[in-house]
Formats: sequence, C-alpha cells, structure tokens
Amino acid sequence: MTNLKFLLSSIAIVASSAAAENLTDGVDLPEAVVTAPAKVRNVELLPLDVNVIDSTVIERSAESSLLPILVNQVPGLFVTERGFAGYGVSGGSAGAVNIRGVGQGNKVLFLIDGQPQWAGVFGHSLPDTYVANGVERVEVVKGPSSLLYGSNAMGGSVNIITSRAKTDGVSGRARAMFGSFTTEKFAVATNVRKGRFGASVSGQLDRSNGNRKGSEFWLANEFIQLQYSASDNWETGANVTMSQTKAHNPGTLQSPLENMWTNLQRGTASVYAKNHYGKVNGGVQGYINWGRNKVDDGNAPDAAPRDYLFNSTDYNMGFTIYETLNMWKGSDISLGVDFVHWGGHNWNTSKADPSQRSSEFREHENEVAGYVMAQQGFFGDILSVNAGVRLQHSSQYGNEWVPQAGFIVKPLAGSSVKFSFGKGFRAPNLRELYLYAPANPDLKPEYLYNYEVSLRQSLLGGRLNMGLALYYIDGKNMIQTQRIDGRPKNMNTGEFTNKGFEIDAAYAIDSRWSAGMNYSYLHTDRPLLSAPKNKLNAEVNFRPGDFHFTLESNTIWSLITSEEPLKKQDYSLLNLRAAYTMTSRVPVTYSIKVDNIFNKHYDIIYGCPMPGVTFMGGVEIKF
Repeated sequence: MTNLKFLLSSIAIVASSAAAENLTDGVDLPEAVVTAPAKVRNVELLPLDVNVIDSTVIERSAESSLLPILVNQVPGLFVTERGFAGYGVSGGSAGAVNIRGVGQGNKVLFLIDGQPQWAGVFGHSLPDTYVANGVERVEVVKGPSSLLYGSNAMGGSVNIITSRAKTDGVSGRARAMFGSFTTEKFAVATNVRKGRFGASVSGQLDRSNGNRKGSEFWLANEFIQLQYSASDNWETGANVTMSQTKAHNPGTLQSPLENMWTNLQRGTASVYAKNHYGKVNGGVQGYINWGRNKVDDGNAPDAAPRDYLFNSTDYNMGFTIYETLNMWKGSDISLGVDFVHWGGHNWNTSKADPSQRSSEFREHENEVAGYVMAQQGFFGDILSVNAGVRLQHSSQYGNEWVPQAGFIVKPLAGSSVKFSFGKGFRAPNLRELYLYAPANPDLKPEYLYNYEVSLRQSLLGGRLNMGLALYYIDGKNMIQTQRIDGRPKNMNTGEFTNKGFEIDAAYAIDSRWSAGMNYSYLHTDRPLLSAPKNKLNAEVNFRPGDFHFTLESNTIWSLITSEEPLKKQDYSLLNLRAAYTMTSRVPVTYSIKVDNIFNKHYDIIYGCPMPGVTFMGGVEIKF
C-alpha cells in the first residue's frame, strides 16, 4: 500500500485534458449561461483563484451529490460528513463547507445559476439539495466573493451551472445504481431544443439505509428550465427546482440518539431576461428560495421521546439588475443593483395535538446593494488591472463597504501571475440576532481581508498545467458567545488569521493515460474544527478503448474533529472507478465504484464513524 501511495503521489503532477480544464483558474463563460449578479464575460481576467469542474468529471465520479466531487477536485475546500448518505440540518448535521478554513456559520455561498441558496432563519446552506444530476459545470471562487454576491460569500462562492440544450433535437441520459447498505440511486436528465425554444428537465431519487443503524436517508429532486431566444439580442427563461429529503441521525457513539430525523421540503424559482448588444451586455433576474422543515431532535436511549416537533418556514427572495459595458478595447465596466428580502417563521407543535403551537418566532430583513467593477487591459492584455466596490445597506446593520482590487500579468506564453486584495463579509442571521438566550439585535457583520498571489504555467502545448497560490486571511468581528453579566450573549469579538498555499498540476500523458493532483496547506492561529492542515488528492486515468479506469487517492492530515475534547484525525483512502461503454446507436455504460478499498477506519465528525469499503454499480443510457 505504501508503494502504491508513493506511485500516486509521484504521478500526480500530471493530468488528463479534462482534468486540466477543471484545474484551470479561468475559462470563457458561454453566452448561453446565465450567471447573476453580473460578471465580466471572461473570468480569466478576474484576479481571483477560480476552479471549474466540468460535466466530464462530474459524470465520471458516479456521485449523486456535488460535495464529494468538490472535495476531490478543489484544493483548499473541505466538507464535513457523518456517514454514507445524507447531510441533514439541525443538531449533529454535516455538510459544512469551508474554503481555506473559512466556512462555518455559512461563510461560503452556494448558488444555482447565480441564484443564492440558503435558509432564511438560520442562514445555513442546504447541502442535501446540491445534486450532481443535470449540472453542466461548477465554478468555485476561493476567496471573498462579496463584491459580486454580498453577504454569505465571505470565504468564497460555489456557482452551480445547470445544463441546457444548445443544439436542435432531444438528448439526455438515464442512470440506475445499486450498492452497499441497500443503497439505490436513480437519475434522468433531458434537454430539448427546437429553434429559439429550449427546455431542460431532470429528476433524481436516492435512498439508503446508511452505514449505521438509524441513519436512513431519502432524497428526491426535480428540476425544469425553459429558455426562449426572442431575438439575436434578447433571451428569456425561467426555472424551478424542488427537493424533498428525510435524514435520520443516530447521534454520536458517545451520545447516541433515537427518533432523531429531519424532513425538508425546498423550492427555488427564477425568471430572467438577458441582452447581448456587442459592447453592452446584461440582464435582470428575479428569484425566490423557500423551505418548509420539520425536525424531531430525538432522545437519548434511556430517555422518553420528545412530545413536540420543531417546524420552520423560510425564504429569501429578490432581484438583480446588471450591465457590462465594453466601451473601448480591453475594457469592461460592470454595474449592478441587488435587492433581497429574507426571513422566516419557526414554532413547536405538540405531537399529540399538532394545532397546539409554542415558542413561535417570525422576523425578516431587507438588503439593497449597488456595485461597480472595472478592468482594463494594457500592452495587448499582458497586464490587466481590476478594481471594484460594493455598497450594501441592511435594515439591521446599516451600510457595509466592500472593496476589491488586483492585477494579472502574463509575462510569457502560457503563464500568468495574479495578485488580489478583497474584503468579504457575513451578516448575522436571525438566530444570532433574535433567537434563544444569547441573541443580540445589535450585532454587526463579520468580515475579513484576503491577500493572494497565484501563478499558473502551461507547457507542452497545453498538455501540462501547473498552479501555485499563496494567501493570507485576516478575519475580524467574528460572532462569538460570551458571558456578559453572568448570561450568554452573542458579541462581535472574535479574530483569526489563516494563511497557507495550494498547488495543483494536470498532465495529459498520451491518448490513454493521464493523471492529476492538488495539495493544500492551511495554518491557523488557533485550533479550527473541520479544516485539515494538509489535504492531498491525486488521480490516475486509463482509457483503453471503450473502458475507463480511475484510481483516486485522498489523504488528510491534522483534521480536528472535536474541540472538547480535542481530537485529531489522519486518514488516507484509495478509491477505484471503472466503466465500460458499449458504443452503439444508444450508448450504454456499465460502471462500478469501490471507495475506501483498504477499509480504513476514520471519522470526520467525532463519534460518527465513516463507512469502510463500499461498493456501487450501475448502468447509464444516453440518448
């Protein structure tokens, strides 16, 4: 096993052309993609560290959730897990995403086609709803994205771009997979295009008994998108996503639970119009994200079941208007206005009589923002300079200014050097402001300043791509609970410093062999939960004819899984993916994946053992 790990780590300085695209820090966004708020059309000109994971990698992974794929493909990104299936919400939940050690408390913003995704009352992300089915690619910005997205993008952003029909006709795929712990996964996705009209429809169903007794999980997801090109200059569209999940939680080995479950119903919808006029491009988007949740917090094995259920409804809704002007050569000036209204309602209901309510709470907040971002290329775009500022006003905390600046130098063919400085912030959520004993309605936003330098070099005609990023993060005003006059109270008192570096490499060796790796090192000024100090991912791909084999190695060092008591975890996993495609009029692919081949014992959340070796196999039909 030691030799095999060494082989993987050694080969890992190279990758496939597909992997090379995933590790690239900038790509041209196709015109058909709607992202909001506005971005300059060429993200390669942004002085930010961006990873793009395309549909090839997503499909090859055979994962139904996007989060495990992001952990493998994006250096510096980590996600908590508590078992084989399902992340859940409420006490003991998993799915917390951090980038470079910043993320807890919803400091990394997830979006679907530019639409923000988070729960209105507690401000948390919605990990079980980020499914891989029907996704064209994922854009991950490492570092503050608050200039474009405002609050909750303090540590970075993850924009999920859904697939859509680009050519006339009908295309799609259907997949069924079965595996360990009586797990079943079904997915179907279809794109239709006829002239100026297009439609995309997808659905997914996952269910599993989980790797521990009492960890059953069930999820259904439905998506529909309509697009219409009214003219060569205007495009309109709408989409709706619905998700239903139920996740059971057996607690930790130290504090087991019975009857603990969460039942979530989520929905999102948006409408948009885009314009394309050569030197002027932009649009408007209106959206709403809503949810209804029920939670039974369970009971200890020797205690009586609770006599009530926790209920909540939440929403965030708003609109964005944006325009990008290309007034002269090498210039982009982006202007935008955002408005968001968010909030929710929660209460307890008696199990004996659901009409009886208690502990009822209802509140909302409004935020409006304007931003401008300008960039200019010089000397044939050898030098590009970028700067922007955002002013966000909240009905709760007042005004927040967000500056960002940077430059890109391309001294040689295939090389680039980036420097960026930016501010990110997170507004306090309703729980921190108004709910429970520590509530403090006078809280101000948390914020950080991020300084980053990155280098990227492409060699051998683009077959070899390598990158290095160094960063320094200075966090202020962190919301922490302190004892004030003998009582707990949320206060803006915390500070932190994170610094580190990341490297990645990708190389297409020949038409059959390829390999890739990414490594991240994180140093924090204090122990930080769920943020590994060292993270190494490597993979080797082999494509002989109609077969495709992928061997992955995932290694974590110095992961703090518990603060009290202090517990650390090191582990290394080896995973195998194998697929065979019958090339015919209707291609059929048979696949199998084996995770944790050497049956390693480890946990990411203290007291929640992860599964040993697991198997999944299935079939996929493309049409």
